[in-house]
Amino acid sequence: MGIVGEQLDIDFVISVGDNFYEDGLKGDNDTSFEASFSHIYTHPSLQKQWYSVLGNHDYRGNVEAQLSQVLTQKDWRWFCRRSFVLSSGMVEFFFVDTNPFVEKYFTDPKDHTYDWSNVLPRNKYISNLLHDLELEIKKSRATWKFVVGHHGIKTAGHHGATQELIDQLLPILEENKVDLYINGHDHCLQHIGSDGETQFLTSGGGSKAWRGDIQPWDPKELKLYYDGQGFMSLHITHSQANFIYYDVSGNVLHQSSLSKRSVLL
Repeated sequence: MGIVGEQLDIDFVISVGDNFYEDGLKGDNDTSFEASFSHIYTHPSLQKQWYSVLGNHDYRGNVEAQLSQVLTQKDWRWFCRRSFVLSSGMVEFFFVDTNPFVEKYFTDPKDHTYDWSNVLPRNKYISNLLHDLELEIKKSRATWKFVVGHHGIKTAGHHGATQELIDQLLPILEENKVDLYINGHDHCLQHIGSDGETQFLTSGGGSKAWRGDIQPWDPKELKLYYDGQGFMSLHITHSQANFIYYDVSGNVLHQSSLSKRSVLL
């Protein structure tokens, strides 16, 4: 990542959740922060702002710890919120907390304990989130609109598609012609999409990988499925959005681009 980041002269880094395994952070003094973040991403090119969302493993710890300014004081690169908008000129990223959507985390948590403080009542939280998200997307004048969440909407990976997001989030993406939905959760690299529609990009190869299983998916839509470690890059101009997938050694696995015609208003 560091070498590719240097070659591309990156502006910032996005983390799509499950930032700390297995059970998030115990508090804002948890040494896992340094062990899994500060002491890992040490390459000079990665000394840029990091924007992070929460994953289900993060919710198994102290969520407020990850949102704490104490972590930012320890490492200025760290920025994590439940949901937020990142405006970067021609592109806007809409970060979404997808965890409260997943019913089984509430009804069948197995032996896990989730930190739902500041989320309950759940239905109100989700309703407010969707309302705010749609409002922000509709008022956006950015050329490109990308939504970032942890759970997959279209995925051939181990966890499979998240039905709650298909029912509640996908209609907003489609209606507002969101260009990309970027997620983690499945420990693989994927590109799923049809021409002229929202593209679904999974970048979950940062740690665990090599599960060895893939669920059936329409081959006309499944442009990439790589069940190993790696990462991806985005390069955005007014007329083009290029995304490239790399394996753990930085070899290019897949690349694709979206184009938009320039319009004068």
